[in-house]
Amino acid sequence: MFAVCSNPNVLADILWYVCYLSNGKHISFYIAFAKVIGLLVVAGPTSLLLGFIAAQAANSKIFLANCLGNFFILLVRGIPDIAWFLFFVIALDQAFELFRHYVLCPDWQAQIRQGSNFIVCGEAKLPQGSAPDWIHEIYAFILAIITFSIIFGAFCANVIKGAMEAVPKNQLETGAAFGMDERQIFWRILVPQMWRYAIPGLANVWMILIKATPLLFLLGIEDIVYWARELGGTKTPRFTSYPHGDWRIWYFLILIVFYLILTQVSEFFVKKISARFSSGF
Repeated sequence: MFAVCSNPNVLADILWYVCYLSNGKHISFYIAFAKVIGLLVVAGPTSLLLGFIAAQAANSKIFLANCLGNFFILLVRGIPDIAWFLFFVIALDQAFELFRHYVLCPDWQAQIRQGSNFIVCGEAKLPQGSAPDWIHEIYAFILAIITFSIIFGAFCANVIKGAMEAVPKNQLETGAAFGMDERQIFWRILVPQMWRYAIPGLANVWMILIKATPLLFLLGIEDIVYWARELGGTKTPRFTSYPHGDWRIWYFLILIVFYLILTQVSEFFVKKISARFSSGF
């Protein structure tokens, strides 16, 4: 990165570490931290929104909406997260390509399913083989966000559904007695009262979401766990200009400190939000 780093073999200790920590792979390591933060910033609110919609459906008096809402909660909660992470990425990728296939290649005659193979026309492939690497990375990251949002949306739905049921029924009946319709009762009484019951459970879901971010590695994304293993492993002079021993313990220590900081910051804001809802609007 710096001109002085052109020959690491002649560098003093401090300059060696400066050059080592500023090379291309370490820049990717630092960017991976931004990926984790970006995932949390996008997937957190998206999961909450999806959970709210699913919880409302699960408590709905409409039979079909009620069945769909409860089935979504039960289906996602009843299967190990890793299985869903691996399944959703493949399923979403094939669903997007299948849609593009029918739109872009209407005259395609061959079978799409050929044994265990999934074959679509070249124009339908996502992303295109000629696309630059950053397009592939963004596409994989979008799939990861959708996957995290669906899975943790189900957990949020379960919490919000329970919180809605915890609101005293006499409050809802009082609203009806004052002439409120069902929509007014829902938005003016049920939803504001529901949050004070939901915040503790949603805080736990948020903490689980934070701890689940290393699963990005399973989705083919070069996250902080990938780079910690890659950079920390033993390097010999034959393959790198910066040879070193097994430094994985130090890289994983950095990850532990990072997640502890995230947890402490999250707990600070959770306490602020809980206090706000406990005191009313």
